[in-house]
Amino acid sequence: MAFNPLKEKGIAFDKQMKTWYDIVKRPYKREEVDCYTRTRQILMNGIETEAWGFKRAFCRMFDCEETKNLVARIRRIEDQQQTTINWLAPANQSVLDTTLGYEQVAVDLTAWLAQNEPDEYVKETLDFGLLEDFDHLYRYAQYSYLTEGTNPNDIVHGMTDVVLGRPTQNHHNCNGMRIRNAYDKANASPQTKANILTIVSAEQQTHNYYAEHGFMYGNDDLRRTYAEICDVEEEHVTMYETLIDPSETWLEKWVTHEFTEVCNYYTCYKDEVDPKLKQIWEEFLMMEVEHLQLAAEILKKKENREAEEIIGTTVYETCHFESQKKYVKEILNSQIDKRLNESQGYAFIDELPDDWTGYAVQEAQNKLGAPSETAIRISMSTLGRDVVSADNKLIKSQPELLERGLEDFSQAPNTVSIEEYQEFTEVPIPDFLKNDNKKEE
Repeated sequence: MAFNPLKEKGIAFDKQMKTWYDIVKRPYKREEVDCYTRTRQILMNGIETEAWGFKRAFCRMFDCEETKNLVARIRRIEDQQQTTINWLAPANQSVLDTTLGYEQVAVDLTAWLAQNEPDEYVKETLDFGLLEDFDHLYRYAQYSYLTEGTNPNDIVHGMTDVVLGRPTQNHHNCNGMRIRNAYDKANASPQTKANILTIVSAEQQTHNYYAEHGFMYGNDDLRRTYAEICDVEEEHVTMYETLIDPSETWLEKWVTHEFTEVCNYYTCYKDEVDPKLKQIWEEFLMMEVEHLQLAAEILKKKENREAEEIIGTTVYETCHFESQKKYVKEILNSQIDKRLNESQGYAFIDELPDDWTGYAVQEAQNKLGAPSETAIRISMSTLGRDVVSADNKLIKSQPELLERGLEDFSQAPNTVSIEEYQEFTEVPIPDFLKNDNKKEE
């Protein structure tokens, strides 16, 4: 039976306020948690943070005291939900542990959304961002092992490959180049609207986490790597958020936000393997059903429109997490040399003009070296190779991929060369880096 969130009976709004003991739950156990339970926890924290931020802006911009009063009250409840979710992370999960979880969210969520996106232009944008987050996971994996002795598979459980993607030093662009063509609200699928808000929430939270936690290590190279990748995440938020039709009214956007929350909680509840978290997802789903219906009532009252015109009558599985190795490999092999062009589209490296705007930005930012390249050089000097986790064929293909994906212009002076990759990918992976807890795809 289809789940129509506009018809389901949610938890009454006046029953949603909680005690502090209800808000703060026992955290999951770092050593035992399923990797996709962790990704759901990370994503839903971002979904609620976006919901809170949107409603904060709403109350500053919308001129109706009655409506602002309701939005402010709902925002208070969603702030409590966000606290519950964020506090599920255990105290012994380090910043780098959480960072690997964030990048696993980015890779596997983006791949899932791309394959379930009806708009081809939006799908192309998701595929483009996918290869950048894939490379971020690889760079952070070096520091995770070298700084804390954590095999990346202790966190990603072998469900996500850890090898190079589009090199991070080539992700830097004039932020105006990241602006995309917006969908047409009259014709866009509700699935497209929910997909975009989901990825915006995820990428925005990733940026904020790196900005707020990247300073917490004493290693200057690691601190610079957080700064570099945080900068890329700012570009990602720009890229995804500009896909949204700016002509949507504040009430349309409110309805779409509540719908996106419902879709994500529905998917989390359906997929969750941890019974304690499953109970949380179910409860918050039914709270959000009520929020959506309240927003729909205001839309009807203020604009004489039905919410079905905007979101339809069913939910979509916007955050189903499963291994995406096959799809990521396909995009890696076909698009590692893809770049942004000057007209909200894409081009391959050999199609770029010599005065391509991205080159100037990369030369300015990377002229003293790219921290993301230093990450690999440190692994080379200490381990004799990089920290990777994938099948041997993919690992061995790194020099070939790099040759296609690295730009000839504007290379950082500390760039790891193709020849160096060739040399250290031939070094056997040490036993302590082999994936002993790898799950089947």
